[in-house]
Amino acid sequence: MISASLALLGALVYGSADFLGGLAAKRLRSIVVTAVSAASGLVALCLALPFLGGTWSAPDVVWGILAGAFGVIAIALLYACLAIGPMSILSPLTAVVSAIAPMLWGLLLNGETLAPVGYVGLGVALVAVILVGFIPGEKVVRPSIRGVAMAVGAGVAIGAFLIVMDQTTDESGVVPLVMSRSTSVVVTLVVVAVLMIAAVRRGRRAASVLDAAGSGLGVTPTGHADLEHTALPDDAAWTQSTRLNALWLAITCGVVDAGANAVMLVALRSGDLSIVSALTALYPAGTILLAAVVLRERVAAVQWIGLTLALIAGGMLALA
Repeated sequence: MISASLALLGALVYGSADFLGGLAAKRLRSIVVTAVSAASGLVALCLALPFLGGTWSAPDVVWGILAGAFGVIAIALLYACLAIGPMSILSPLTAVVSAIAPMLWGLLLNGETLAPVGYVGLGVALVAVILVGFIPGEKVVRPSIRGVAMAVGAGVAIGAFLIVMDQTTDESGVVPLVMSRSTSVVVTLVVVAVLMIAAVRRGRRAASVLDAAGSGLGVTPTGHADLEHTALPDDAAWTQSTRLNALWLAITCGVVDAGANAVMLVALRSGDLSIVSALTALYPAGTILLAAVVLRERVAAVQWIGLTLALIAGGMLALA
């Protein structure tokens, strides 16, 4: 029960981070939001390390770096597939695959067994993932094979992040998360630096690459995304915001995302990978609820159904 509750809590916190990242991506380029949030998350984890503890061992360090690499792959594939579209299909597909991949790993390879209600709960959770991740107003068109392949790849990479984190030892504490986030920081900062150098060579200011161009996609260091709110037109209040405001949003996004990672890691170490992966994939729920409260956005009927099923799935899996 504790593991399922933590996983559901982690999903809501992930969704909150995505909401903040999505708002930041309205003014900053998405890769910049990712780099800043990765860096602030790393600082938060480093500050928490002396209090949370963790033993440094070669295997756990390697697992952490590998998890970070999968996070970077997820981000790259997610950007690519959502640029192709349609988001209304590819976004839920990515979330479902990110749940199924570690779910199958846990059940088939780790030998996890659940009570009958648990298996039903997994099915309900997958349906909830699809409904919660639905993007109202998106025109439904047939996705290309390339887009579907990239969405599946992004989902597998996100799932692999969970699988790899599940391999770490309890004694390692948050050390694997520190190494994972360090990998994300290095890669994203290199990408931003390359963009700045390219801008200078074209006769533009280096800072010009920071600002968003067109609709941004707010993606967190672990490959999740807030798709709906970055695609909406800017409102009057937001257009008056400064780059500094967006930077603070990105920084906060990283700290919240690091907290979500920590909750997820505790859930993994106290329960089954299959259950944690199914409930963690419900991260859009946090984004939807925050948007409804903060931005007064209407929650679609299908999303309310998904949120209800998410709570039902959480209860069923807690009994598994």
